Amino acid sequence: MREAVLLYVTAGSLKEAEALGKALLEKRLCACVNIFPEMRSFYWWEGQIEGAKEVVLVVKTTRALAEKAREEIVKRHSYSCPCVLEIPVSGGHKPFLEWLFRETA
Repeated sequence: MREAVLLYVTAGSLKEAEALGKALLEKRLCACVNIFPEMRSFYWWEGQIEGAKEVVLVVKTTRALAEKAREEIVKRHSYSCPCVLEIPVSGGHKPFLEWLFRETA
């Protein structure tokens, strides 16, 4: 049985997030990308607390494509250590999941 997953990704700009999302869609590595254009992040980096404005992508894909999508994101990303987290999906609206699986077949 096919499984849906979400990839949670942060990017440094809206332009970068849009480019990442479009690349994933063009390669059929996902069915949809949601972009949240601005958030404020605080994190540990090289021994100190940093802060930055970032953009969030939620990538709707399948478990079978998640690794290829992650590799594509890392290859194109401007960060040396990009956040790419895989979130399993349990359940959901059946017609939506069927559409996701059709678009990533």
